[in-house]
Amino acid sequence: MIKIAIDAMGGDNGASIVVEAVKKFLKDHDDVEFYVVGKKEELSDLGSAATIIDAKDVMGMEEGALDVLRKKESSMIKAIDLVSNNTCDGVVSCGGTGAFLTGATIKLKLIPGVLRAALVSPFPTLDGKGVTMLDIGANNENKPEHLVQFAHMGAIYSKCAMGVKDPKVYLLSNGAEDKKGSPVGKEANHLLREEKDICFEGNIEARYVLTGQADVVVCEGYPGNVMLKTIEGTANLFNAKIKGAFKKNFFTKIGYLFAKPGFDDFKKDLDYKKYGGAMLAGINGIAVKAHGNSNSYSFYHAIRVCYNMIKNDMVNKIKEAFVSE
Repeated sequence: MIKIAIDAMGGDNGASIVVEAVKKFLKDHDDVEFYVVGKKEELSDLGSAATIIDAKDVMGMEEGALDVLRKKESSMIKAIDLVSNNTCDGVVSCGGTGAFLTGATIKLKLIPGVLRAALVSPFPTLDGKGVTMLDIGANNENKPEHLVQFAHMGAIYSKCAMGVKDPKVYLLSNGAEDKKGSPVGKEANHLLREEKDICFEGNIEARYVLTGQADVVVCEGYPGNVMLKTIEGTANLFNAKIKGAFKKNFFTKIGYLFAKPGFDDFKKDLDYKKYGGAMLAGINGIAVKAHGNSNSYSFYHAIRVCYNMIKNDMVNKIKEAFVSE
């Protein structure tokens, strides 16, 4: 039985979306058990479907390392503790990113040999297969050696989660030439050219990331997070503009009836919410960060990420890779 800890507090939309997602996931999977941490009165609709652990304290979105150490009774820290004491196999939270990353790193520790953890997540691509990106926000500053390790972890994620046999790995840059990029990126490119265990293809510009050209795109945490939010914002913009175009008049509404199946497929293929959340790769446990504004649909898929990473034994696969280095 797979056991997953859930931090039910801290998201923009409250505990109700977590309750809904957990109940739906239990309907679809009979091999999972949930430990849901939060304010007991807000989790009563779960009934006996999950083990409820009361936590009155909530980690705020802006709270950081010192608050993590101070708020030991928060739902987030209690949920992470369930993994650190081996009660659960993984944890999911849509609470503040800084606090979650700090708490998970302190409590679960880095895998031996890993210099820095990274947030990794797939994104939709034009050809439908998806691309794995990291780091998308765990770090504001990185060294070239970090990016080399991210490339290895990204390749492992791509193999396990995306089913890619020999992932093509690229480095995000402002040009395809090796001489382009930040000082960190240029040095990382040089180091990656010397790596024999991954299929490094060189630099890639942001405009080609979602074409399907790359299986894995590696970047520093700051530009990675900017790109993540740009992709999300662009997807929302397209959705709003398409809706607006078809609502202009009677004839455009009639046209929508004929075009709807195609646009439904388009929306489904490019829906970033179906990827749910990002895994914190490089720590000694499965920890998944869901979007702070998650609805029940996206939180359900964040749980799915955690579930799949546990089933794929992701932590041990990363351990094996770094032990063999």
